[in-house]
Amino acid sequence: MYQYSAKDVARLLAQNVDKAVAYLLPNGKRSGHEWCVGSIRGEPGESLKVCLSGEKTGVWSDFATKDAGDLLNLWAATRAVELKDAILEAKSWLGISTQEFLPQRRKEWARPILNQKRSPLNSAVSSYLMEERRLTKQTLDAYRITAEGNNIVFPSYRKNELILVKYLSLERPDGKKKIWASKDAEPCLFGWQAVSGDARQIALTEGEIDAMTLYQYGINMPVVSIPFGGGSGDTHAWIQNEFENLSIYDEIYICMDNDDTGQATALELIRRLGNHRCRIVKLPHKDANECLKNGVTCDEILNCFKMASVLDPDELKRWESYVEQIVNPTSLPQGYLLPWKKTDGKIALGPAELSVWTGINGHGKSQILGHVLLDCMKQGARVCVASFEIKPLKLLERLMRQASGDRKPTEEYVRAIFEWYGDNGWIFELVGTAKTDRILEVFKYARMRYGVDVFVIDSFMKCGIAEDDYNAQKAFLEQLCDFKNEFNCHVHLVVHPRKVADESKIPGKLDVKGSGVITDLADNCFTVWRDKKKEEKVNKLNARGIQIPIDVAEECDCILRCDKQRNGEWEGVVRLWFDRDSFQYLESHKSKPRHMVDYQKPSGL
Repeated sequence: MYQYSAKDVARLLAQNVDKAVAYLLPNGKRSGHEWCVGSIRGEPGESLKVCLSGEKTGVWSDFATKDAGDLLNLWAATRAVELKDAILEAKSWLGISTQEFLPQRRKEWARPILNQKRSPLNSAVSSYLMEERRLTKQTLDAYRITAEGNNIVFPSYRKNELILVKYLSLERPDGKKKIWASKDAEPCLFGWQAVSGDARQIALTEGEIDAMTLYQYGINMPVVSIPFGGGSGDTHAWIQNEFENLSIYDEIYICMDNDDTGQATALELIRRLGNHRCRIVKLPHKDANECLKNGVTCDEILNCFKMASVLDPDELKRWESYVEQIVNPTSLPQGYLLPWKKTDGKIALGPAELSVWTGINGHGKSQILGHVLLDCMKQGARVCVASFEIKPLKLLERLMRQASGDRKPTEEYVRAIFEWYGDNGWIFELVGTAKTDRILEVFKYARMRYGVDVFVIDSFMKCGIAEDDYNAQKAFLEQLCDFKNEFNCHVHLVVHPRKVADESKIPGKLDVKGSGVITDLADNCFTVWRDKKKEEKVNKLNARGIQIPIDVAEECDCILRCDKQRNGEWEGVVRLWFDRDSFQYLESHKSKPRHMVDYQKPSGL
């Protein structure tokens, strides 16, 4: 679902201001361009006024108490609920659906229990935090910091429920920090216990001590910390658990460490949480606590937040930024490689690219694409497939055979494969025709919340656009290109060719059905073709019990042709051999299917 921030909901309420004020303050009355009432409790009077028109539509002020805000603040105040609950109530009143697009992978997290032997800060921990790190007792109490022997206890709460506990030992064997967390606990942000319910801005830091430091500096927003520091991969698994909790904030201030890892983390957070509302905070030292220890003043820190910048669009670059690529060019394509060694160094499925796949009906374009997707997952891709022509179970059965390299893998191996899929494999669950806006909305959600970076639409003719509506086709292709560029991901689009009289001829990019813009805007164009004459020959020989001659076996079963590669120099043909048991496409007639997922059969089976 689209994640509406507080600002979004307030704007929608303002568009329905007359109905909203009558609903929230039914005892009020209209006076010119204002709605007047006694107070947020709703008694008659004129102390509280809501603007009903103009630039300040929806803005209210209680002249007796000096309280003020927008219609969302008014909703929270009149209903006596926190901001998050006010957003949910207002969305329901506005008729906005809260149904999720993608079913979450529900995991049973273990809720930690704090050791009863823990204590208020002992002398060693107190000395470290208050003298070396210069944090005050008031700050430590706000975040509920305690000690367990010589270990600092960092608890993470949501609404007084303990979610995660991290520990930092004061003992440093070999000079290295010793950090660990409660077993099987949900990855979550640290610091919700210090967050007020009506905040509209929030700051994220790379560590717990930095979060407490900024709180102590007195910036005018709550501060929380990401749980496992900077990095990549599963380091950011917490985002899907906290996505909705962060969605309500109008602005998110990203305050990571001033090093390469911290800056890379900041970029990933901005892509996942939304470029439009994230601000990058640059501090004069490596992190917030280093600023505190080096005597940076409160005013200087507040100014860093005032000067926080948005991330410039990826498209806007100085010419000089290309100098290293010109001076030291790389000859190898960047991105996910295809499954076959013979294509290495020739082509890769890069980020911010659109690949168009075509082929005569029944020639295996969707099937070979499935093989490609599984190999991308082996390389670390997260994939979402919108297959509008094949039911999810049928698709997953085919992918299961390709992943196992076997016609009938054991139940244990099937379970191991699906465990390997985990959060890396997603399906847009719809068979039939989908609307283009819905497709893109779900894709954006999957990219931002779950980090999906490879998307498949199979097929274009099932996207709800008429075959002869070239303007609509052009508009959707442009939207797809905007999506893959903005979110730095790869999109595969399966398209059908025009009907051909002779299946022995290989169609190409000029034979794609529909507007020419489909292949014009594509970065890569692939055609899949089966040699049906060879299949007939082999089937006849098998029916007669005759061994397949070597010259027939050496004839390829399938041709994958690259007709276009915008970001590379190679265009050509890849000859492949089809394995009927695994549905895999092999490099030669002597090649064997691969086991995509490592699996150790239990002893005794």
